[in-house]
Amino acid sequence: MYHTTAWRLALGLFAGLLALPAAAADRYVFDKAHTQILFFVDHLGFSRSQGEFLDYDGEFRFDPADWSAGSVQLTIRTHSIDMDDYEWNQHLRGQDFFRVNEYPEMSFKSLSVESSGENQGRIHGELTLLGVTRPVTLEVRFNKAGVHPFNKQYVAGFSASTRIKRSEFGMNYGLPMVGDEVEVMLEVEGFRQSE
Repeated sequence: MYHTTAWRLALGLFAGLLALPAAAADRYVFDKAHTQILFFVDHLGFSRSQGEFLDYDGEFRFDPADWSAGSVQLTIRTHSIDMDDYEWNQHLRGQDFFRVNEYPEMSFKSLSVESSGENQGRIHGELTLLGVTRPVTLEVRFNKAGVHPFNKQYVAGFSASTRIKRSEFGMNYGLPMVGDEVEVMLEVEGFRQSE
């Protein structure tokens, strides 16, 4: 009788543990002073022009022991594009490119995150640009996590990159003289948040 009761208690405890949700990955918000969203595109064969977006919001979740628990959400205000030239900025905000009055935001949302090697991984997600949503995969390097030596906050840092074709989102101006393939590079630092 004792053994039967003990077994039932053990099984009940085990079942209860299985029913508990898995520990959530830590939540981070972007440190905007140390996060850059950059892109590069061929300019008439002479050079690769570089631009960046300066206004964005979002968060990510990350657990270095379980990449699959991670996620990313990012919303970028398209008017914040910066090419280091006023006229160029105005052109890219207009009807030929980002049409910022009609589409003031672009967004990325992860669908899954996976580890692909030591401190390496992939984020599979969807990018929405000009009202078109398409799959995008980011190649990610986990750089470091720890307490910042100056502000004493817990920080995680990453480098990520991907390539997209702007024509797949309906951005066709200047093709093929201005490149179709756009290389996107992100340097990210985030502050861990208490839940």
